[in-house]
Amino acid sequence: MSDQTESHKALIRAHYEATINHFDPAKIDAQVAPDFVDHGSPGEAVRGPTGVKSQIASLHAAFPDLHVVVVDMIAEGDRVAVRSRFRGTHRGPFRGITPTGARIDVTGTFFWAIERGRIKERWGLLDTQCLLRQLGVP
Repeated sequence: MSDQTESHKALIRAHYEATINHFDPAKIDAQVAPDFVDHGSPGEAVRGPTGVKSQIASLHAAFPDLHVVVVDMIAEGDRVAVRSRFRGTHRGPFRGITPTGARIDVTGTFFWAIERGRIKERWGLLDTQCLLRQLGVP
């Protein structure tokens, strides 16, 4: 594997740490390109480091103990693919759902594009049906 591929994988692992496991806005600023676009976010696309920080702050407000584990990671060229597992407790409002106290355990698959050492784009699929079921939403 090339050094570049390994550095891309390390960047994405560090990004999961800075966003989900240990919210660190300064690291997010360093990791995310100013023109970043999250193509998989619900509603309007999340853009730039500010959009990422806002999205993650909302997620942590809903699931304060949220933690992610990278299950699989594959990289080639400027792309990184990740299958991950998210766990946490629903303690705050989430997409109009009042807190339930329910524990969640949800998987997702994400594709990341890296440009000049920063995260440029993301596409993702989270098992939303599983998440809603765990929150008691029919």
